[in-house]
Amino acid sequence: MANEFSPMEEALKTASVQRRVTIGLPTPASATERRFPLTPEGAAMLIERGFNLLMQRGAAAGIHFSDDAYRRAGVELCDRNEALACDIVLHLPALTPADAGRLRKGTVLLSLLHLDQQDPMALRMLLKRHIIAIALDLVSDEDGNLPFADILREIDGRAAMAIASSLLADNEHGKGILLGGIAGIVPCEVTVIGSDIAARSAARSALGLGAVVRMFDNDVYRLRAALHELGHSNVIGSALHPRVFAGALRTADIVIATPIRNPLEIGTDVVAEMKRGVIAFDLTNSPQSPFFPSLECIDLAMARPADVGPGDAVRTCYVNAGSAVPRTAAMALSTTLLTLFEDIVVCDGVTNALRLNNGLRRAAYTFLGKPVHPEIARRAGVRLIDINLFLNFS
Repeated sequence: MANEFSPMEEALKTASVQRRVTIGLPTPASATERRFPLTPEGAAMLIERGFNLLMQRGAAAGIHFSDDAYRRAGVELCDRNEALACDIVLHLPALTPADAGRLRKGTVLLSLLHLDQQDPMALRMLLKRHIIAIALDLVSDEDGNLPFADILREIDGRAAMAIASSLLADNEHGKGILLGGIAGIVPCEVTVIGSDIAARSAARSALGLGAVVRMFDNDVYRLRAALHELGHSNVIGSALHPRVFAGALRTADIVIATPIRNPLEIGTDVVAEMKRGVIAFDLTNSPQSPFFPSLECIDLAMARPADVGPGDAVRTCYVNAGSAVPRTAAMALSTTLLTLFEDIVVCDGVTNALRLNNGLRRAAYTFLGKPVHPEIARRAGVRLIDINLFLNFS
């Protein structure tokens, strides 16, 4: 009959829906680490790539982004326990033992290494929970560059000079002077110890402000590369000859100290000859300056505005410069994290990414219950295991 219905074939969906990987963003639980890993824009791009993001309420307050900005980007707001219970947890400072115990078994932790802040109890908890912990600042690319560490070092150098310039120009607490660039006025002098990316960034900023820059390093090859990059006619470069170096310290208005191959301690006798009101920055990421042990150190992550100016202090050393500009760090980290997560997606998971990517594998410091970084093993009080043994036979 014309009104009868005929059965038709219907395609049925048989493939199972794959669960989206969750990324947790807890509030940085450290007084000395104000940097946050993701901006709302960075979070939105990760969500577009198939991740679910959960952020603890108020976690991005340190970089002056509201919860609403992240909610509009697609991030789910939650409490600390939920953020720490995700598949991947982004937490730049070293975890406390309590937070380490809140991680789900087998979770991937992405952090900075912060060896001087690692709590042995927290490390043992990471091992107990079979956490795969990766130090972002140890991740390297195919050319041996350290994308996370390098961008943070560049920010350290730029921030140090920006803050130092502001302190010198402060009429109440500083000298009320500009670094240079004024016709008929002798420019200020900046002495840079080391020639790594932080040193080059600081020197480039100082040159742009019109200062005279002297750079010292006993690694002549690295010094030569720095001078070539900055322009030999712009920067006075030298090995660390004692008399020449002491003379540069005596006349410097600003001293920027960065890591060098052979650690250097500047004694109290040399410090006493430095200018009154000289501003020193130590960019070695140490809580107490190894270069200037006799100077009072001000941690810019914890300092209040009233603490930052030199005030009545004759000489002052500042540390943790990058944490004074945490929003800039967040923007830089967001861009670099996108590349890292794309590599993880292409490799179909973190374990495969560790197996296929040498630069990522070298950045792991715990892996499924075993310490795979020598210093982490020493601090945890357990035997070091070669991560290649796990990856090659799993």
